[in-house]
Amino acid sequence: MKLYYKPGACSLASHIALNEANANFTIEKVDTKAGRTETGENYADIHPNGYVPALKLDSGDILTEGPAILQFIADTNNAANLAPANGTVERARVNGFLNYVGSELHISFHPFFSGKELDADARAAAEAGVAKRFNYLDEVLSDGRKFLTGDRFTVADAYLFVVANWTNFVKIDLNQWPNIAKFVARVAERPAVQKALAAEGLLQKAA
Repeated sequence: MKLYYKPGACSLASHIALNEANANFTIEKVDTKAGRTETGENYADIHPNGYVPALKLDSGDILTEGPAILQFIADTNNAANLAPANGTVERARVNGFLNYVGSELHISFHPFFSGKELDADARAAAEAGVAKRFNYLDEVLSDGRKFLTGDRFTVADAYLFVVANWTNFVKIDLNQWPNIAKFVARVAERPAVQKALAAEGLLQKAA
């Protein structure tokens, strides 16, 4: 398999999950602005929408969309216990958090990465959007659970870890949400996470 990634982008969650699964894979960096991979491939030929991640399987099939890739990794590496079995309430809860991080928290960061400089009002509105989503997740973690659905790390946790770390790049103090800050620090210690961060050149930037 080959994972197409951009350092620190949401593709990092798939990178972490592949490491957690001890999967056999390679990585290839993508310049999404130029539309080229580091070996010179036209990325539009791989992913027509031009963003990461994309996962090229040994069969030649290409998967896109982070939450779908994360679930595929979990479902094809059952021994890694990255998600409960399909058809269970526990799996539905993991999928719920995957969707929340993707459709709510991830999207709330878009103003910061739009390429346009934010004036004071626009930044305040963007920060409020991020805060609303973090407030909810901080409350979820307030009961002492280690991860989003309990004491077991899942692909949803990989995704939240990555998006929460974007606060480092947009200058938002994650300590406003102490339970999330503790969660990020806890996840960062996992060997699979450290390995992915090192491979993407992000160890100095991770929380």
